[in-house]
Amino acid sequence: MNKPTTNVLRFPFPDAPGEGEAIEVAKGVLWMRLPLPMALDHVNVFAFDDPDGWTIVDTGFDTGKTRRIWEKLLAGPLGGKPVVRVIVTHHHPDHVGLAGWFQRDHGAELVTTRTAWLFARMLLLDEQMVPVDETLAFWRAAGMAPEVYEKRLTERPFNYADIVADMPLGFKRIKEGSRIQFGGRDWDVRIGNGHAPEHATLWSTDGALVIGGDQLLATISPNLGVYATEPEADPVGDWLEACERLSQFATAEQLVLPGHKLPFAGLPTRMRQLIGNHNSALDRLEAFLETPHVAGDCFAPLFKRQISGGEYGLALVEAVGHLNHLLHQGRVTRGQRADGAWLWQRVN
Repeated sequence: MNKPTTNVLRFPFPDAPGEGEAIEVAKGVLWMRLPLPMALDHVNVFAFDDPDGWTIVDTGFDTGKTRRIWEKLLAGPLGGKPVVRVIVTHHHPDHVGLAGWFQRDHGAELVTTRTAWLFARMLLLDEQMVPVDETLAFWRAAGMAPEVYEKRLTERPFNYADIVADMPLGFKRIKEGSRIQFGGRDWDVRIGNGHAPEHATLWSTDGALVIGGDQLLATISPNLGVYATEPEADPVGDWLEACERLSQFATAEQLVLPGHKLPFAGLPTRMRQLIGNHNSALDRLEAFLETPHVAGDCFAPLFKRQISGGEYGLALVEAVGHLNHLLHQGRVTRGQRADGAWLWQRVN
């Protein structure tokens, strides 16, 4: 047998499963997709077969449509066997949205990191009718476009509880160095950061499979955003550290099961790409700041394309993330304008 080429990504399953359908990507491992109402229009979820039932990894949003799709999956590809365990890679709604439903209605055990569980429980309580003062100040500091700011002033913002089911008390904690069993395999837990704090990735000890969540994606990079909750955060630094650390466990043979897009092999190459892409973006941004700019001006050097519509908010928080990293590295300085916006400039 020829050894896999180590410098290319490979996609053994080029056709994604349809709604309510599943594709077996390894013995006893099913890949399914659930819809999302945004540009990134899906999330991948996976089911692992054990004698006592299924272990589900990630869940999709809590919507009526998603619940109906799950009912179809449970009765169809999952064969009516119970879901005994739900593993949540991180606290974002497309991954944790229906964890509480599986707990309460299906009797499943929730397995996740402590930080993911605490964030989810906290955000479920944080309901807002209009943006709070701290968020408005953060948007002004980022130099949000005036027309976007005026529109958002009186809009009901995204609320976590809109698309995340209530989560009952109780979970099983996993952390860096944990080893758990499901799907007939042993799995080592390795923690990523940057996109979400204490993001769990799971690596089968037989070297065959890696559950990547949003930490390990093949053709896109996850959002590395800064928010009003922690405006001085450095998610880009956290991300680059995690990529370097996780790279030492990557092999060309592993099949990576990601939170979005296609399962892939060639993880060492992808880790180099992820690190290189963000370092290149930082270099472009630093050069752009030869003259002072606010974060809202920085989309072109960072993303190399036009940003509009629903992408604007994610682009803005990611621009702040990259600027904060340059500031932490001592590569830029900033000063505040009279309107509260930070002007960022390269250190010469």
